[in-house]
Amino acid sequence: MKTPLIAPSILSANFGNLARDIEMLNTSKADWIHVDVMDGVFVPNISFGFPVIKAVKKIAEKPLDVHLMIVEPDRYIQQFKEAGAEILTVQYEACTHLHRTLQAIKAGGMKAGVALNPHTPVNLLNDIIHDIDMVLIMSVNPGFGGQKFIEHSYTKISKLKELITKAGSNTLIEVDGGVTLQNYKQLVKAGVDVLVAGNTVFASADPAITIETLKQV
Repeated sequence: MKTPLIAPSILSANFGNLARDIEMLNTSKADWIHVDVMDGVFVPNISFGFPVIKAVKKIAEKPLDVHLMIVEPDRYIQQFKEAGAEILTVQYEACTHLHRTLQAIKAGGMKAGVALNPHTPVNLLNDIIHDIDMVLIMSVNPGFGGQKFIEHSYTKISKLKELITKAGSNTLIEVDGGVTLQNYKQLVKAGVDVLVAGNTVFASADPAITIETLKQV
């Protein structure tokens, strides 16, 4: 198994000491910094806006992996680029014209990702997989951190890996939701390239050691 990329989710960071937590990620073995953007419409929660992302970008030395859980993401693509996103992921369920959205993200100089909610089958990406840099499998229902991992996600990841391999695509597989020290090896074995971990990292006694552990497969 190849070593996964680790993208700690700052949704679980200490907002009162966000700069401190970003500095910790800078010096850790983390590869990316995962930023969940929620609008209170697509999901029943509200999180970071542009000012916070810009502030994080000023401190972060790792690429910002921004996941948009919002309606009408096309309206804000350029703004997220300007705020500092290097990877921009949109929800399949929020995009009527997904191909156009992906092209707009790439035209902005970012990597383009597509996230699938737990109920959305991977075969819907058959005709567009070559245009996607990364597919994010949501292994919990989006909106809140700390949820229990949905076990069917293993099968879904394996199906997606098969689709990508069959198509001869270089698309990465990312997983977000309920990633723990108990299941991360199985996720990588199923085909995951990027592990998003929130509570597992930030609620641990030593987040930097936990990140290092997640890279040991």
